[in-house]
Amino acid sequence: MRCPFCHKEDDKVVDSRASSDGMSVRRRRECLKCGKRFTTYEYIEETPLMVIKKDNGREPFDRKKVLAGLIKACEKRPIPVEKLEAIVERVERELQRKFEQEVHAKDIGEAVMKELEKLDEVAYVRFASVYRQFKDINHFMKELKRLLS
Repeated sequence: MRCPFCHKEDDKVVDSRASSDGMSVRRRRECLKCGKRFTTYEYIEETPLMVIKKDNGREPFDRKKVLAGLIKACEKRPIPVEKLEAIVERVERELQRKFEQEVHAKDIGEAVMKELEKLDEVAYVRFASVYRQFKDINHFMKELKRLLS
């Protein structure tokens, strides 16, 4: 494993634990060169899920993209990254359970919004405004009113 800070391959595992669903292992590692700690995850390798984009193009599902979207939506919110990583795990697991080989990007966005709505309303509205591409303030207000009721 290469250290994300100094890029050396000399590290030791400090802590390992299985996820609550038993589908992954989380490992805390410490670089023996620079001394910084980082986290890695091991997952069962499955048939890759292909995402059908809006333009009907296809690309492999990328959990990093989902996490990046969540981080952006939760910017300056009091939400630890661990909670966002747990959302990505739940969403990915749900998609793999529901879809065999292909999933529409719309289904991914809806699954993420369902999770965000339970976690943080501000992050939910931020994500929804980008994901649903609100055309004007009326669409935005309609979503806010739905959230408030």
